[in-house]
Amino acid sequence: MRREMDIRAIVREALREDVPNGDITTNSIVPEEMKGKAVLLIKEDCVISGIMAFVAVFEELGGVDVQLNVNDGDLVPTNTEAAYLKGSLRSILTGERTALNLLMHLSGIATLTHKFVEMVEGTGVKIVDTRKTTPLLRELEKKAVRDGGGYNHRFSLSDGVLIKDNHIEVAGSVSEAVRLAKKSAHHLLKVEVEVQKLYQIEEAIEAGADVIMLDNMEEEDIRRGIEIVRNRVPVEVSGGVNLENIKRIATYKPDFISIGKITHSARSIDMSLEVLASKKGK
Repeated sequence: MRREMDIRAIVREALREDVPNGDITTNSIVPEEMKGKAVLLIKEDCVISGIMAFVAVFEELGGVDVQLNVNDGDLVPTNTEAAYLKGSLRSILTGERTALNLLMHLSGIATLTHKFVEMVEGTGVKIVDTRKTTPLLRELEKKAVRDGGGYNHRFSLSDGVLIKDNHIEVAGSVSEAVRLAKKSAHHLLKVEVEVQKLYQIEEAIEAGADVIMLDNMEEEDIRRGIEIVRNRVPVEVSGGVNLENIKRIATYKPDFISIGKITHSARSIDMSLEVLASKKGK
């Protein structure tokens, strides 16, 4: 997880985008000394993620105390009062959209991940994410996946070897791609190979692949592929997985199912920040 200073850097850039030269509406209507209270209202059932970023927005703007009633990873029902804010009304109103955008987006990822995790409960299959994330928000989005009960795949291209179709095309064959990767990678680094055809599985395993990914295969080929790999190396299924077919795919017993949509297509959760009271400071 990012250090707090890194989260603050993300928040600082987000505020610079939304408030480059001051909040002209709030500053023209709300006196600088005015204090207020507000409540963060969750408007639909969800899994919470992004609380640290939410709080960091108001810490960056200053003058606001945030009392949290929920934590990341909590499954909360509709109409939950997730936090109370007290302090500078200007800061509360200026930071409202940035704070909500982050919390709504990250909670959407956690919630969708949780739905997939629930579908495979009891099967031993792990739901993992991909690198299909929002630029500069990857660590926050991957934490949201964990908050939803999922697991993280590699964080970056520097974390592990994943040989994909284009690598195989350049190398000339699966076995040559694996050989080149094994030659360059240190002995503790695993090599995963993405295969799209069943005949590639044996070639990859014989070449020394540590993990096999069955990518964008028809369900019958997924079943057959897992049987070919069974008990030799871990197997991951990726591509074309949704809430309608994941339970059936899980019965084939892959070790992992990676799902890009939990980060790139998760719907933001409906939330609002409502001002409760305000008064001029002294």
